[in-house]
Amino acid sequence: MQPEKVYVFDTTLRDGEQAAGTRLGRREKLSIARQLSQLRVDIIEAGYPNSSPEDFQAVEDIAREIQDVTICALSRAVPEDIHSCGKALAKAKRPRIHTGIGGSDIHIMGKFRDDKYGRTLAEKRIRILKMAVEAVKLAKGYTDDVEFYAEDSGRSDPAYLFEMLEAVIDAGATVLNIPDTTGYSVPEQYGTLIRNIRARVRNADRVVTSVHCHDDLGLAVANSLAAIQNGARQVECTINGIGERAGNASLEEIVMAIRTRADYFHLRTDIDAREFSRTSRLVSELMGIPVPPNKAIVGANAFSHSSGIHVDGFLKDRQTYEIMRPEDVGLHESRVVLTARTGRAGLRDRLEKLGFALSPEELDQAYARFLSIADKKQEVFDEDLMAMLHEELQPTSEDWQLEHLHVSGGTSSVPTASVRLKVNGESREATSTGDGPIDAVYKALAAITHSSVKLQKYEIRSVTSGTEALGEATVHLEQGDSRVVGRGASTDIIEASAKAYVDGLNKLARLPTATA
Repeated sequence: MQPEKVYVFDTTLRDGEQAAGTRLGRREKLSIARQLSQLRVDIIEAGYPNSSPEDFQAVEDIAREIQDVTICALSRAVPEDIHSCGKALAKAKRPRIHTGIGGSDIHIMGKFRDDKYGRTLAEKRIRILKMAVEAVKLAKGYTDDVEFYAEDSGRSDPAYLFEMLEAVIDAGATVLNIPDTTGYSVPEQYGTLIRNIRARVRNADRVVTSVHCHDDLGLAVANSLAAIQNGARQVECTINGIGERAGNASLEEIVMAIRTRADYFHLRTDIDAREFSRTSRLVSELMGIPVPPNKAIVGANAFSHSSGIHVDGFLKDRQTYEIMRPEDVGLHESRVVLTARTGRAGLRDRLEKLGFALSPEELDQAYARFLSIADKKQEVFDEDLMAMLHEELQPTSEDWQLEHLHVSGGTSSVPTASVRLKVNGESREATSTGDGPIDAVYKALAAITHSSVKLQKYEIRSVTSGTEALGEATVHLEQGDSRVVGRGASTDIIEASAKAYVDGLNKLARLPTATA
């Protein structure tokens, strides 16, 4: 008899994108959605359509193209949000609207303090309950598949929470999401909450119970697994565990726990775990959030052995120190060494394995950049390619492009930078001095673009090791209420810094001017 299935709800494109300092465009969201389809997740939460025109368009694009997965859109218990979800999901083969409202007294009194919701807690609770029911009924007009979230369930009064859940089931909800929004719960407590919901909420057996855990106390995965053990059959999570504050429950950790400890959980998912490595790297690159080396399942050290005792045991029998095989999560012990002699076919094959399907024109562009890097290095690594693609495939004819850079300076001279940018076929040049070579470059760039952006943060790191390493610069730029992260890569760290600043300027220019 086949084990019972746990449905995997991926919210990388919605809650994951809410991680501080990240922003995904339509193209990037669609790329990740395609890979999530290859990973065989059951539900993709594509975004929050009413948050901005660009997010609406991204959800619409994903709903139109990704047909083998349920496509979900988030809303508050607000008619405008729900109507926006319905319109964005109009072309989806399997649409789901995810609507809800705060369920804890803390949220009710904090977020709904206006007297129009009631003057006392009791009055506000009645109003919130009515809004929840009305939201579900409105969403049912667009799709039969409606998920309801009771935000901050982990700190909610159980009696009121159960009343709310019963009401939305009666209104037509098909999935109940019980979020531990603030990561406050501990596994035994959270598991008990799920068990009580399944046992005490009327008609709970007619719906799927879902869990959505945050990692503020480092317990998101543990809480999710405790919930599954107590009857939850949908788990909401993100690739690499990215998300608000400390992040969400890590999708790959939950799935591999269920799979590796099948003897304990007696459950299954339909995830193709061999896609984990590729998916993790793609999300990390497009989100601009590096995966820590010690990250479970997908970290660089997850299948590395250093200690003499460990190495000796591993070489005799890999099971002594490995409970999973690297092949199970898409890692390969053999690899193609990329050099200037590899050729286009070898580069295309490696890029496809990294999750990038390029057009012939994009491949030509990437290959030219690849050769320039390979001429300076004995070997080009995957990390080099990821950094290279980020900067090479972003520009459009309307973007600023770095055409020329010259910097001079020394211990007894003032650092001076001459920069030439190209936009719409026109070249513009400026020269400036600064406290250092990078400061001089940034002042010259500001003079050319007539920008008034503020540099909030600057970082430089080595993408790979060795004296020929590719350096990647990251800048956090702010203009008014808009904030972006720019990145650039080069074997010259000053050039990388200039590219990062230009990348940030272009992102600011592409931001939508209207928000909903």
